[in-house]
Amino acid sequence: MPPCNFEFSSPAGYPLAGRLELPDAPVRGWALMAHCFTCGKDNLAAVRIGRALARAGIGMLRFDFAGLGASGGDFADSTFAANVRDLVAAHHAMSDAGMPPSLLIGHSLGGAAALAAAADMPNVRAVTTIAAPFDLSHVLALFDPASLATIEQQGEAEVRLAGRPFRVSKAFIDGLREHDQASRIATLGRPLLILHAPRDEIVDIDNASRIFMAAGYPKSLVSLDDADHLLSRQPDVDYAAAMIISWSSRYLQPVPETRAQGQEGDVVAEETGAGRFQLAIHAGGIRFLADEPVSAGGLGSGPTPYDLVSAGLAACTTMTLRMYAEYKGLPVGRIRTAVGHMRQKGVEVPDLFTRTIAIEGPLDDAQRERLLQIADRCPVDLTLLSGSRVETTFGEPPAAAEPVEAHAASMERLVTADDSSPV
Repeated sequence: MPPCNFEFSSPAGYPLAGRLELPDAPVRGWALMAHCFTCGKDNLAAVRIGRALARAGIGMLRFDFAGLGASGGDFADSTFAANVRDLVAAHHAMSDAGMPPSLLIGHSLGGAAALAAAADMPNVRAVTTIAAPFDLSHVLALFDPASLATIEQQGEAEVRLAGRPFRVSKAFIDGLREHDQASRIATLGRPLLILHAPRDEIVDIDNASRIFMAAGYPKSLVSLDDADHLLSRQPDVDYAAAMIISWSSRYLQPVPETRAQGQEGDVVAEETGAGRFQLAIHAGGIRFLADEPVSAGGLGSGPTPYDLVSAGLAACTTMTLRMYAEYKGLPVGRIRTAVGHMRQKGVEVPDLFTRTIAIEGPLDDAQRERLLQIADRCPVDLTLLSGSRVETTFGEPPAAAEPVEAHAASMERLVTADDSSPV
């Protein structure tokens, strides 16, 4: 689902601008993410992690701290303690809106803020840090000595961080030196996932080791291999997102393997961003990939669109035969239907679906012939033969979309339509 804006107020009174990634159904829970120092909510890591979590049924809020992006306040007046308070305010705003965050994520200094804020977030069940510092004064290494000296002497100064100018106050610098992260981590009282790259040149891997040693169990430390501090490469942030989703599944609502009542009936195909054609398909309460073969420029990571059409025919055939066999009391064991697709040149109808059916059980010739006739009348078969209309619009699916139970009803009508046949 597309993201939406989510605004709330800081305890200091200025507005904070957030972006809420809305989860695909079924919803497993909600997450809150604190971005890295000076980055903002729209940096690559925050955006891609949020979208990955949303596809997995976990909604996520990412927001700008004071003086960054679309949020109010002045960055020069910000402190680490103020950021922690704003993070707690985000937790309360989400909870008041009916989206209590169960998962708290923090990147870099945002990870340190997450560790500091978790104690005041009763809904949070698990915490993840990415490239987070153990000692907050480690952040001072980002400042050149001359700038630090100016801040100490004049109370604030303009410094360049990540190529951009920021006014930094002495209160911010002093705040980094005062916080005792070790005791906070030791009393965290939540499962902790620590993601860190051994080659991180901004916050070295020793910080992850110290966080891990200070934390109680359960805790996990995962190496991000050769990723950089900001996870600027797409494969690195995708890997981090996958690890968060897998790890947090233990602490969130499980994903049902069957369609839940009230889920949408439409099949949704959304680009994953990997390769030219790879899609995330959401259908019938589960998710899987669709793709084109490598020979056609894809990644070969899932069925092709024609594979999916063939799967629909094979599934409908098998289901219809099972329903008919039960209705007539036929001695049918396992049914297997294989469907292939080819396009023939020089014929009036070039698309050909080949269907091969294997049915176990002591059936006579008449019974097998009747089942073959029924297969030729399954609802998807009839749809392919008669043709269909396709109406295309922008936006949400129409309210009058056919209910998901309609296919089963069509099979039942087919099965019960001809009671005169003995088989």
